[in-house]
Amino acid sequence: MNTPKPDNTHDSASRKRVRIGIVGFGTAGRAFVPAIRKHDGFTFTGFADPSASVREAGAQEYGVSAYEGIEDLIVHEALDALYIASPTTLHREHVERAARAGKHVLVEKPMAANLDDARAMVAAADTAGVVLLVGHSHSYDQPIRAMRELILSGQLGRVRMVHTWCFTDWIYRPRRPDELVAAQGGGVTLRQGSHQFDIIRLLAGGAARSVRARTFDWDPERRAIGAHTVFIDFDDGAAATAVYNGYGRFTSAELSFDIGEWGFPAQPRAIARPASMEDELRAKSERAKHAIPTGAPNQPFFGLTVVSCERGEIRQSPKGLFVYTQKGRREIELPTDVSPRELVMREFHDVIGSRRRAVHDGRWGLANLEVCAAAIASSERGEEIFLKHQVALA
Repeated sequence: MNTPKPDNTHDSASRKRVRIGIVGFGTAGRAFVPAIRKHDGFTFTGFADPSASVREAGAQEYGVSAYEGIEDLIVHEALDALYIASPTTLHREHVERAARAGKHVLVEKPMAANLDDARAMVAAADTAGVVLLVGHSHSYDQPIRAMRELILSGQLGRVRMVHTWCFTDWIYRPRRPDELVAAQGGGVTLRQGSHQFDIIRLLAGGAARSVRARTFDWDPERRAIGAHTVFIDFDDGAAATAVYNGYGRFTSAELSFDIGEWGFPAQPRAIARPASMEDELRAKSERAKHAIPTGAPNQPFFGLTVVSCERGEIRQSPKGLFVYTQKGRREIELPTDVSPRELVMREFHDVIGSRRRAVHDGRWGLANLEVCAAAIASSERGEEIFLKHQVALA
């Protein structure tokens, strides 16, 4: 399996231009357009979205064709690949349609609302012989990739503990109703835990053994899983914790040099409750245009991540990584001119061109979803949940 590289090199086996369309043109869909256009191996050909106003605005802004549904996009555009950024409950249907049409697929996290759908998506890609990649996740962030590279070097010995903690206002950001319902892929554990468990599994080697967790839903006026504490055991004896609190009072930027998720200075936010669902959907649509900025001056901080190895610790710094050993602290500086989504597109293009195995393939995404589902089940049942779909990094 490929190992992510903590720099901005690109060793694609093929320079073939891949014609790609997007299904779902909200925050996630729009966020990938700059990365697609910056990569000289991709051509953005068009998108599909059920909203007429979104289609009109997007087509005018980007100069591409817009369609109401995935079927029209596939039929009318000459495509090699699709990025599926539709609501999570539609991922299985859209991935299966794309695979049957012979299109490679990048699907947004969480890859599905349940494990049955995720398994079916992996099977559909295998049957069709197309690439299935799952992303974006924050394991693509340069500091996380550099942590993995340092771990693989053996300088610090084996990983023994990984802790990643994030405190945000996630619950009170504008949401569609399904984004708050766990059965539809919503709530903090599925939507943000997908990032955290991806980070943890990448750093600890992938082969998680079991999960114990407690999830929380403590605002009766905004029902959803809004926080969790998750403990993960690994086959080799390593252990990890993932803490997420989306209720907005404290921000983990206070633990991370006052730098936010995308590498910009963190901005305080007032928690506002929309007067109606129409107002909330309108605010969500407006936020989608500006939610994920580019050109950050610092490394991104999806909360605080600390790795403890046998001979040292690692954490993010504004410029890259801090490494702590008996000799003291040293800093490894990393580039800021390549965004995480650009690294997603590099991996996608590389695996399409060479058909080598990607790190973030469908089976890796299934394994991350399994940890999400196990955390919810552990909290509901009050017991440890053992895992069976895990994928070890080579």
